[in-house]
Amino acid sequence: MNPAFRKKIKRNDRIAYWVITLGGMAIIFSVIFILILIAEVSLPLFLSPDAELHASNRIENAEKMMAVGMDEYMETGYTIDEDGEIHFFNIVDGSELDRSQLAREAGRKKLIDVDSYGRLNHSLLWEDGSLTIEQVVFRPFFDEANDNKRSILHQVDRLAEFPAPPVLPQQSLARADDEGRKVRVDLFADNRLQLQLLEVTEDFLGNEEVTEAEHLLEVHFKGKISALELSNNGRMLYAGSDQGELCRWDLSDAEEPVLLETLQGFADQRAISSLGLVFGDVSLAVGDVTGQVTTWFPVRNDSGTRVLTRIHDLSQHSGPVQALSPSPHDKSVISFSDDGLHLDHMTSERFLLALGEKDSLTSYAMTTRGNAMIGLAKDGRLISWKLDIPHPEISFGTLFGKVWYEGYDEPTYAWQSSAATDDYEPKLSLTPLIFGTLKGTFYAMLFAVPLAILGAIYTSQFARPRLRELIKPAVEVMAAIPTVIIGFLAALWLAPLIERSLGSMFLSLIMVPAALMISIAIWQAARKVEPLKRVERGFEFLAIAPIAIMAVAFAAVLGPGLENWLFAGDLKQWLFTEMDTRYDPRNCIIIAFAMGFAVIPIIFTIAEDSLSNVPNSLKAASLALGASRWQTVWRVILPSASPGIFAGTMIGFGRAVGETMIVLMATGNTAIMDLSIFNGMRPLSANIAVEIPEAPVDGSLYRTLFLSAVILFVMTFVVNTVAEIVRQRLRAKYGRF
Repeated sequence: MNPAFRKKIKRNDRIAYWVITLGGMAIIFSVIFILILIAEVSLPLFLSPDAELHASNRIENAEKMMAVGMDEYMETGYTIDEDGEIHFFNIVDGSELDRSQLAREAGRKKLIDVDSYGRLNHSLLWEDGSLTIEQVVFRPFFDEANDNKRSILHQVDRLAEFPAPPVLPQQSLARADDEGRKVRVDLFADNRLQLQLLEVTEDFLGNEEVTEAEHLLEVHFKGKISALELSNNGRMLYAGSDQGELCRWDLSDAEEPVLLETLQGFADQRAISSLGLVFGDVSLAVGDVTGQVTTWFPVRNDSGTRVLTRIHDLSQHSGPVQALSPSPHDKSVISFSDDGLHLDHMTSERFLLALGEKDSLTSYAMTTRGNAMIGLAKDGRLISWKLDIPHPEISFGTLFGKVWYEGYDEPTYAWQSSAATDDYEPKLSLTPLIFGTLKGTFYAMLFAVPLAILGAIYTSQFARPRLRELIKPAVEVMAAIPTVIIGFLAALWLAPLIERSLGSMFLSLIMVPAALMISIAIWQAARKVEPLKRVERGFEFLAIAPIAIMAVAFAAVLGPGLENWLFAGDLKQWLFTEMDTRYDPRNCIIIAFAMGFAVIPIIFTIAEDSLSNVPNSLKAASLALGASRWQTVWRVILPSASPGIFAGTMIGFGRAVGETMIVLMATGNTAIMDLSIFNGMRPLSANIAVEIPEAPVDGSLYRTLFLSAVILFVMTFVVNTVAEIVRQRLRAKYGRF
């Protein structure tokens, strides 16, 4: 060989070697970079919350201050003192901005109690027993005369006013809503609860009707009432006793308040020291003298009655819980004791932060955004913290475990990313989505794998070359059909068709295999007839195909009559009443056909190539020893081609796991965990496609969807890795053939 030509070949080989190596490494690095990118977005879900000291200033007469608050921009704070005066000050330097006198009427000299609730609302109990509800309002504005710089306007609005009762109460709570309903509850020293209610209603003609009522609430406690809590709308009242008892009333009916239940909350009869309603006014936070914080909400029992049930156990204080308040932003609970403030999230049961452990706080408040806290220490310091708690509702338990959500009768896996109100409880469990992914893949593979592999066996081993040249390209063309078209046809044509002929479909599953087996048996006997001997091998299916078509036709004709006879004409209703299974139009039957149709070409092509590449010498040797064609395929060809068949099956499995458009359009997108073939599901891929357009950037939902992408990536990586390991072992085992 010419040395120059040989040198050129070696140079080209080296170039090809490096190009292939660099290309392969680039692909690997690109895939790893994509994984790092999506993992980086989801990683903040699991970062620990943080609090940063924002400001600390001393104020005068700190011992007279009874409540504190702060605007959501962390610029203006305020205090309410025992003289009924509210002081506004600059958070950063502590300088006073304004002050306002709340005690406008004579006789109200001092405050004896302040109950803060909602969005900067304060219920003030005065020395003479009268009570007012004051709301602090902050309004940002941009002053054109000051270069459009933002400023904060503040004012105090009186929402309600209640006269003094004949006897000074021990504790009072009051609420006023936007519909003209005002409620006051007084606790007296002899364990009496007095309800005052003022309600203004308007009929369709615009006429107003004022209802005033007073009620003495019945109390069935063995001990003394030690804690009270009233919902923000004034319709639910809760009480706890010094013997661990809990009680709740429904105050919705102004004419007749209803005592809903009285129960023993703690078996050891520990005293309940404080109560607080979690954001949304459904769950009740309970603090006791041991320092334990728990949350409760009504759960339906065996008789159908809803009773308060202990659901979540939150953090433990070193001393009695003195106060409980909700975050105005989410389902977090703020508990206050001698060891400072604890922030816990109810749903995830995560302990988030501890604040003011060494500051001896006397009062505290959180901003309406939940982004900062302010507290007053005994030494006269006003301390504010910036809070960084981005995803308190996320934990491994809420993502992958069962959680007992508000309104549910038991712990469950649930996905519900949004609701009609802002106080809903996020349900971001990925378990039903992973289950839906595997469920849809299982039924699709159950349909696709037998057809693809048996079709590959017939095409490669039994069909004539002319027929093989037609079948293989036709099946490969199936892979070029856009999945959105398959999903569209499955949702709008196949699903209604199967729903109308459900009985016929199930009958065809029996009749078609039976007819094929009978026809094969008849064919084996009929082949001895001289004219049929002339049928060329590989075209026997031409005699069997009409039988299958006839079986489907008979099933379509007989199905409605059989459904009328056995199921009173409604198979779907029979499934619901007798089998407790609901038939959904978008279900796994549709997915089995649609996604199986998309997966079949991949499995068929790889399996057919593997079977065709088995050396002909092996087949010839088996036939020469007297084995039949089927024995040769079963004992020789299939084991030799098993690495390729298994690889094709796993590639098809990975294709089904990552499928998006078909499952998006044909599954119904119901995030339920049910193996029934009559129900739909929501896979991870479809969930990402549905949710990502509406997910707020960097929010919990947004990052959870990226975590779903990581899980999909890991699932396909694991499947492909296992497939390669098994393929290599099969190759080593049967490589000697």
